[in-house]
Amino acid sequence: MSKHAIHTDAAPAAIGTYSQAIRTGGLVFLSGQIPLDPASGNVVDGNFAARAKQVFENLKAVAEAAGGSLDDVVKLTIFLTDLGNFATVNEVMAGYFAEPYPARAAVGVASLPKGVDVEADAILAL
Repeated sequence: MSKHAIHTDAAPAAIGTYSQAIRTGGLVFLSGQIPLDPASGNVVDGNFAARAKQVFENLKAVAEAAGGSLDDVVKLTIFLTDLGNFATVNEVMAGYFAEPYPARAAVGVASLPKGVDVEADAILAL
């Protein structure tokens, strides 16, 4: 099977040696997105909910660049530096996903790139 890199300017550029997403067959693997504004490359201002929303906006942009949407997400992993934000992630996520919801893991971590407090990656089935 071949693999194809996915790129869009509507999501932050990769800040390392990785692609925004890779498509192989009917699967698309989205790299972790943090709350960066795609235009400026800066972490968005605001509270945790605003940062979580930007993460989902970035995932949405990459999913669309791959020819899909967040409706195609079958697996979602959310990384949090404070699991106390779990309920807020659920509230924000409810604005982006409908039933049947994707399989999901929420993982508490010590730190994330650029000192942010939330990151998410996803797998789409197209």
